[in-house]
Amino acid sequence: MKTAALLSMVTAATAHYTFPAVTIGGQSTSNWEVIRQTANHQSTGPIEDVSSRLMSCYELNTAGPWSDTGVLDVQAGASVSFTSSPPIFHPGPALAYLAKVPEGTDVTQWDASGAVWFKIWQDEPTISSDSITFPTMDSPTIDFSLPSCLESGQYLLRVEHIALHSAGAPQFYLSCAQINVSGGSGGYNPAGMLSFPGAYSLSDPGLSANIYWPVPTSYTAPGGPVGSC
Repeated sequence: MKTAALLSMVTAATAHYTFPAVTIGGQSTSNWEVIRQTANHQSTGPIEDVSSRLMSCYELNTAGPWSDTGVLDVQAGASVSFTSSPPIFHPGPALAYLAKVPEGTDVTQWDASGAVWFKIWQDEPTISSDSITFPTMDSPTIDFSLPSCLESGQYLLRVEHIALHSAGAPQFYLSCAQINVSGGSGGYNPAGMLSFPGAYSLSDPGLSANIYWPVPTSYTAPGGPVGSC
């Protein structure tokens, strides 16, 4: 009985994950070097309340400033790879958002409140008659690229994985990197400006979906479409 209980506890713990490090344009960071340390940095547990203030960046320090976290200089269009620790354990979509820091403000002082976020990337599942499969399942990273047409300046880069293994009770795993972008052509067109919290509702089809039965014939992630150059 004790062995079974211990195995259950280990399984529950390893089912959770964080995103503590990132590689952008070949520059790799250590854990929490440029990513604001999240409230789950020890427990690795998810956010389950879409109305929580933590939906922004899941910061351990919600009041700021975040001057103990560095800022990574990157090029527009650079490849991005967020490390998942441990690898992603649950099925669900991965998404990436940016929020541009206002002129005259420093990213280390900014809480990104209000409708300042826009989606720059999301993955797409493979759907068959008997299953829906998400690309990041069991993956040690979430990989995408920054838009090449970003305006130069400081941003918060928000990566998110939404676990859908329990129908109607999604789990949110996320973190934010502080970056300074240069070399972009400018002119990125967001598909919409979003607030976190506020962008999601548990009634959104992409959050309320039962991915096991009946198997969905399509899937639309929350947060609206991705913008374009």
